[in-house]
Amino acid sequence: MTLHEARHGDDSLNPAARAAAIARLRSSSLADPLDVLVVGGGVVGTGAALDAASRGLTVALVEARDLASGTSSRSSRLAHGGLRYLEHREFALVHEALTERGLLLDRIAPHLVHPVPFLFPLNKRYEVPYVGAGVRLYDMLSRIGSYGGKLPRPRTLSPVAVNAIAPGLNVSELSGAARFYDAQIDDVRHTVAVARSASERGASIVTRAQATSLIRADQRVVGARILVDGTTIEVFARVVLGAAGPWTDELLEQAGVERDKSVRRSKGVHIIIPRRAFKSSSAVIARTPASVLFILPWGLNWIIGTTDDDYSGDLQEPTVTAADVDYLLDQVNRWLAVPLAPTDVIGVYAGIRPLIASETSDATTTLSREHVVLQPVPGLVAIAGGKYTTYRVMAKDVVDAAAVHLRTAGIDVPESRTDDIPLVGAAGYRVAWSQRMRTARDLGIPVGVVEHLLRRHGDRTDDVLALVTDDHALGALLHPEAPYLRAEVLVAAAQEGALQLSDILVRRTRLALEVRDGGAHIAADAARLASEILGWDASEQSEQVQTFLNSPRARVPQEVPR
Repeated sequence: MTLHEARHGDDSLNPAARAAAIARLRSSSLADPLDVLVVGGGVVGTGAALDAASRGLTVALVEARDLASGTSSRSSRLAHGGLRYLEHREFALVHEALTERGLLLDRIAPHLVHPVPFLFPLNKRYEVPYVGAGVRLYDMLSRIGSYGGKLPRPRTLSPVAVNAIAPGLNVSELSGAARFYDAQIDDVRHTVAVARSASERGASIVTRAQATSLIRADQRVVGARILVDGTTIEVFARVVLGAAGPWTDELLEQAGVERDKSVRRSKGVHIIIPRRAFKSSSAVIARTPASVLFILPWGLNWIIGTTDDDYSGDLQEPTVTAADVDYLLDQVNRWLAVPLAPTDVIGVYAGIRPLIASETSDATTTLSREHVVLQPVPGLVAIAGGKYTTYRVMAKDVVDAAAVHLRTAGIDVPESRTDDIPLVGAAGYRVAWSQRMRTARDLGIPVGVVEHLLRRHGDRTDDVLALVTDDHALGALLHPEAPYLRAEVLVAAAQEGALQLSDILVRRTRLALEVRDGGAHIAADAARLASEILGWDASEQSEQVQTFLNSPRARVPQEVPR
């Protein structure tokens, strides 16, 4: 069985589906518009496309680059309520986020969201009851309502107990720790799954398609001009829905809106180190002078973050400086028994948080993670702010705002139902997980390989395994230092919307972030594999490899010793 014959064709984001989606954009007109045109392919934009399509609306989504290529691929990869927001008394926000965490774990994306234990180390005795009360409140808020009540209860631990869990911490300086559970999410794969789920319900998804200007008629926004494959086309819609993240103000400027800045841009930097560099069976969250520090398990590595600073530079590829790396190393080394060195850093990445601007705060760390829906001119709604975990609520709220416009035009718009829609890969995941030992035995492959695939592809793992069954060479590792199979390159191009080599090596897999050579020595092999789906000749393969090698990827700043 080939990928083109796979049983999940309706949700596949492949070149043929993209061509059909572009044709749908071209067919729109002022007399026969789409109901909703979403601008932005991050998690909120794809979430809005899914929400609108699941309500029966005609929907298209355009993204200037790749799905999740901005903020949605550069998070801390947590589905969490935000423990530190309790100190700011944002109880409603925390409860909302914890409810969404529960939905993701229980129903929406159990293959991509998993519980993870945390330690909150404390070096002053008086902090133990104070922080312990905080994590108990956090746990209590997660249990109010229908979802999220299945994680273990929090506890306070002695230094001896902490040492047994995390011998890499400098226990001699600790008075104890609070232990609690939160959840981790594969942000890019989740965003792609949302996009595929929207496509499955009829949404037209087009990446590498930039909205260059908005179309207005009688003071109303009626569509957008889209640059796609070198040609500008006019796309008409009853409502243009902006989910542009850090580019929100630029989108509002296209509408001719004169207003103060809506978004305050905050840079969050993360560094990646090998698992062997820090010994622990638990994630860690600790205080910093301005915010919090995370040490998070991620495959064969740890992710350490994050910063929270005003940013005004390049939005597409935010820079990571040697000072950013030094700051994170300084903060994490306050807690470690064996300090990390700059040479331990194998990768870095930075993202831009689109926070709601405030005239009363000078520090981005104090800005709320609430979201707002903007309706600056008729026919245009936009959303700004928020946090990854609450993407579904944000999508619902902005589509609700669009629905008000649509109902005035006589279009019936039902209520949102995305809280009851499992994403692509979720429906059969638990059954597939329970059978993973038998699957591994039947195919003669390690059970760890099956588990890796299930946690990335869910019940669509069969599509990967079918390729491996037909060609055993596709079951080999793409890179010796990372867990990704060569077959996953084909799946990325044929089902997951990858159009360029960087889409595959930076986002569909995280290989470029997780190995010391950034994926350089396997780039040509990956390009050859992708060419089977994307039709690249030898010249285009070479160009894709060079573009990838010259891109920022996860490159550690040159000033940091290697």
